[in-house]
Amino acid sequence: SKKKGLSFEEKRVRMMEIFFETKDVFQLKDIEKIAPKEKGITSMSVKEILQSLVDDGMVDTDRIGTSNYFWAFPSKALHARKRKLEELESQFAEGSQKKEALQKSIEKSKIGREDTAERAALIEELAALRQKKEQLKAEIDKYRECDPDVVEEMRRTNKVAKEAANRWTDNIFSIKSWAKRKFGFEESRIDKSFGIPEDFDYID
Repeated sequence: SKKKGLSFEEKRVRMMEIFFETKDVFQLKDIEKIAPKEKGITSMSVKEILQSLVDDGMVDTDRIGTSNYFWAFPSKALHARKRKLEELESQFAEGSQKKEALQKSIEKSKIGREDTAERAALIEELAALRQKKEQLKAEIDKYRECDPDVVEEMRRTNKVAKEAANRWTDNIFSIKSWAKRKFGFEESRIDKSFGIPEDFDYID
């Protein structure tokens, strides 16, 4: 069967072994030669693994001239791991406190909301009152037309509409008179042609 490849974390551990065992300083090209032969890490993944260790503060790096050098010592790695562990423990403790506070808040919010016959009756009464409120609102809207302000507004609107309608009536009569004089049309023919009813007149 095909041999299973190393996981990302296993590669990180083995690369750290290179630094710890040799206590030496390397360039990237050196590690790309050593890692495949001694630790079974493919040369293609060396750069990615090394960068992840640098990002986590496990491996130090510095540029000298045109080259980058990498090194790591057990004491620093231990300190970095300890710092990371403390950070995670702090996050865990903070998360636990938040969870406990939320749990207390949930328990507190449940007080007074127990499913009792009295609570059920109050909920039913509240629903009935809400329904009654909507009915009363509908009644108010229905009788709003009797409001003096509404009535007065309707009168003003009706007056404006009436004046406008009579102006157009006046215009139509003027056009009919002009057509009769100009073309000698009979009034009944004009009314029929333009759909003007026989009882067409001004609005009182």
